[in-house]
Amino acid sequence: MKKFIAAFLLLISVASAQSVVGTEHNRNLRTLDYLPMLMDYHRQTVGESRQFFTYPRRNADFVRNFAKTERNALIYYADSIPAATGTPHHFALAVSPVIGVDYRGGESLGDTIWPGIDGGLYLRGYADSLDFDLDARIYSEGHSAKKAKSFDGEVFDEQGLDTDAGNDYVSYARYRAHLNLNYAWVRASLARDVLHWGPGYYNNLTLNQFALPYNMLNLEMQFGPLRVFSAYADLRVNSWSYSKENLNDRNLYAHRYELALGNLTLGMSEIQVLYNENKPWLFVPVIPLFMEKGNYTERVNNGALAFDVNYRLFSLVRLYGEFFLDDMSSPTSLYENKYSNNRWAGMLGMQAGYDLNVKGKPLHLGTIAEIARVEPYTYCHYDTAMAQMAHLGKPLGNPNGPNSLAIDWTLYGDLGLGGFSNLFVGIHHKWLWKGTDAGSDIEDPYKTVRKRFIHSAPLHYSLAPAVSYRGAHVAFMGEYGFFDDKFVNLRLTFML
Repeated sequence: MKKFIAAFLLLISVASAQSVVGTEHNRNLRTLDYLPMLMDYHRQTVGESRQFFTYPRRNADFVRNFAKTERNALIYYADSIPAATGTPHHFALAVSPVIGVDYRGGESLGDTIWPGIDGGLYLRGYADSLDFDLDARIYSEGHSAKKAKSFDGEVFDEQGLDTDAGNDYVSYARYRAHLNLNYAWVRASLARDVLHWGPGYYNNLTLNQFALPYNMLNLEMQFGPLRVFSAYADLRVNSWSYSKENLNDRNLYAHRYELALGNLTLGMSEIQVLYNENKPWLFVPVIPLFMEKGNYTERVNNGALAFDVNYRLFSLVRLYGEFFLDDMSSPTSLYENKYSNNRWAGMLGMQAGYDLNVKGKPLHLGTIAEIARVEPYTYCHYDTAMAQMAHLGKPLGNPNGPNSLAIDWTLYGDLGLGGFSNLFVGIHHKWLWKGTDAGSDIEDPYKTVRKRFIHSAPLHYSLAPAVSYRGAHVAFMGEYGFFDDKFVNLRLTFML
């Protein structure tokens, strides 16, 4: 078993090629890997090391294995500079062109994107204690709809609208980047990415990978089993990037404290969103945001506190949960749960995994299931200010938003084919009840009313099988949606 786990760890380090262990690129900027974060969760489930659930976090193997994993890049250069102290300064750089072709369509998108072509460069490297990566792409898409739809929820430009036959093409640029400075137990980073905090995969409540990317400053410290993570992020008020509303400021401060004790991991996360206010000292990790919140005008700040726990059994199963408290009038009223001034969310989950050998090749099998309940008006704010816990109109936390009940269940398998190659197969079930009453949309202004949780909400069921093949320089990914969420996403990627 340990032999297969070691082989799997090597495969992950080879496939990642990032300075951080980060979130999934579930909308765009996909490279050769498919769902690497899910497989990192799998590794923590079947492994024996401490479990940490703060993403993005440092990839300790990035520099150590850089020559082994990146030497085959189109451009690779490594050298050292002599120093007066006698210890040379080492540095290395790898550059890979990335080209992708996509077909995307279906009823859920209301559009067909073909062809979707992206091209750019993936750069990564290090110099002494500094490491970095940048994935930058330019996209060009043909759309069948007369009014083009944004697949990833971010802004795009329409080109060549001279006929009535629809858009000639849509173009836009996207990037994610990390610049990290490491020193023993502390790490500071500037990044464009998404924060994902807690042991859940689909339904984390405080900060979730399904939010849209934002620019941020992070400070990460680790003292043995204790990890402290502090973050600042620059958010957008309106879902349309070009909107004049985005001349206003929305700022996020967040802290996470994580204690990993063998098979048990305890976590606490806190966030504070400020509208047209900015208090840099909130970045200091020893300042409790849920206490400091009372020192500012209520109308322009919005805060929340969450606790989570994860326990691993026999290196086969993880059991976990998270409780998120947006606001309450009293513990008694929170228990009675009648009025909207008691805003909270809860999530429970389980992941099981098993590694085995199939004719000398590692096979990683697993399943993950979660249920999440988000009360009405959770993440929302007053109508006189815009301090919603959102970025570009999407929640920072649970992607289903307020007044929702969701069940996610995935079965997956990943077969190593030798070298850099592997085959992934998965199937994702989702049951979603989304309310329609006031307090169901994150932009709904907060009011103190008698709340109705998913009252008369219909069941939205989707079934999405996926298959992915990864080679040394080419990958194919296919995702298909059935029943209430019909879609098809096909992608061919080349990376040199």
